[in-house]
Amino acid sequence: MSAVLFDMDGVLVDSEDYWVQFERAEILPAAVPDDDVDLAELSGMNYRDIYDYLEEEYGTAISREEFVERFREAAEEIYTEQVSLLDGTHDLLERLDDRDVSTAVVSSSPHDWIDMVIARFGLEGAFDHVISADDVEAASKPAPDVFEHAAEEIGVPAEECVVVEDSENGIEAAARAGTYVVAYRIDAHGDIDRSSADVVVDSPAALRERVLERVS
Repeated sequence: MSAVLFDMDGVLVDSEDYWVQFERAEILPAAVPDDDVDLAELSGMNYRDIYDYLEEEYGTAISREEFVERFREAAEEIYTEQVSLLDGTHDLLERLDDRDVSTAVVSSSPHDWIDMVIARFGLEGAFDHVISADDVEAASKPAPDVFEHAAEEIGVPAEECVVVEDSENGIEAAARAGTYVVAYRIDAHGDIDRSSADVVVDSPAALRERVLERVS
């Protein structure tokens, strides 16, 4: 038995393009106006953990409550109005189901954000498991905790799991968990370190090919 674990942001939907714009233009100037923060430091992290990280590393100019509320407002607009689904997602999930391969969304986003995406694109019941980092009382990516938890939840050893990730922190987390990592290259992240991935792909078609090849 094997399993395929999909990150949501930047993989299933192109939300990273919008999150990068939001973080660069709105949230970072408000939270850390005197610092130039590299967005790669934050990619793949839960938004609450982003605040804690910024507070610890730089000091913040706004409260945690205001920071969280700004993210929640942005999330509703991004997920219900702006994002597009990865080309071929429904077909890929059907083909994995035909092969009895377990599938899961494994995301740093909270469940209500994931639910917006699932509802918008008709993905109810398409995944065997939906796992949020909020389900795990542990460290955010790049720590491997959420992927280790996902493998245990699904009942498949981590080394038999394929993880599709786009962010540097997510790729590192999946690799540290011992999974087979397919890194999906997107423009929003630029030239990040993807060296811990087993393979790097540049298109939805290549992503599908590598995933199906791995579980065949």
